[in-house]
Parts: sequence; C-alpha cells; structure tokens
Amino acid sequence: MEVLLIEYPRCSTCKKAKRWLEDHHVAFQDRNIVEKNPSAEELAAWHAASGLPIRRFFNTSGRLYREKGVKQRLDDGMSDQEAYALLATDGMLVKRPLLLVDGKPLTPGFKEDAWSEALGV
Repeated sequence: MEVLLIEYPRCSTCKKAKRWLEDHHVAFQDRNIVEKNPSAEELAAWHAASGLPIRRFFNTSGRLYREKGVKQRLDDGMSDQEAYALLATDGMLVKRPLLLVDGKPLTPGFKEDAWSEALGV
C-alpha cells in the first residue's frame, strides 16, 4: 500500500495527522503543499476518484479563500475546471491534510475514523 500525506508542515491539524500516522506505524511519504502544490490535473483526478463535491477540496478557513471570494464564486457556479485551475495556483487554497492511499484520496482533512478504516489500523 502506497500512502502519501499532502500537508503544510506548520498546520496544527497536519502535525496531528502526521503524528497519528507515525503512532499507528503507517509508512508514508509526505509532500509539502506549498513547495509542491497539486497540479490541476492531479486535483481533477483526485476529485473524480473521491466522489466529493469540489468545494470540499478548498481550505475554507484560509485567508486566500476569503480574499479571492471563493465561496461566492463557487455559489455562482464556478466550473470544476475553473476550480482545479484556481486550486493549482496556491497550495494554501487546498484543504489539508490530504491523504492518498494507492493514489486515491480520502476525505480532505484529518478524519481519524476514515483514515483508520482505509488503512486497516
């Protein structure tokens, strides 16, 4: 099983998620979302695999989300393609942590129950 944690190292929830993976002896690779922001193509693939609405991939509590008026833009009918392009501009717009198991994303954010079930721990 290949596990990738996409995280922002200074985020307290990301730190908690990383510690949880380590405590449960889950081998994983980590990727700094600011240094290596997800591409529009990656986001499109993850969104399609997740079955979740695109707005779940946005960091709704972030400064950029508010500054760029993303909620209103989504409410006004932003297309998925436009959302992928916007998310790909800055990792701070993306909900984190994001855990990929064998290339498929779990629910964005740290959801201990979902992570336990997906990882069998």
